[in-house]
Amino acid sequence: MKKIFLLISILGLLFAIAGEGIAAAVPQGTKTPVINRRQNRQRRRIRHGVKSGQLTRAEAARLRREQARIAAERRAARRNGRVSPAERARIRRSENRANRRIYRAKHNNRKRP
Repeated sequence: MKKIFLLISILGLLFAIAGEGIAAAVPQGTKTPVINRRQNRQRRRIRHGVKSGQLTRAEAARLRREQARIAAERRAARRNGRVSPAERARIRRSENRANRRIYRAKHNNRKRP
């Protein structure tokens, strides 16, 4: 019984130490899951607009460049190890602007030839 208890306690201690090491390896405050999901959704909307013919090639290229700028802005915010609330707000404003531009481009009655 003592051997089992000792084994379980040693394993628990090892898992606790390993968990702390893993947590220390991931910088706190740099996770941006909301931004990631939103960017993926916007890229999907652009792709759908191209497939359906709602977006011209030039419109799609412009919107993709804008998404690339937002991704670069996000990477720059994460670079120092923490994404501040002000940086999150700035990225959110950029995403809101991009969202409006995607909507307008998809609904402007220009069709891909």
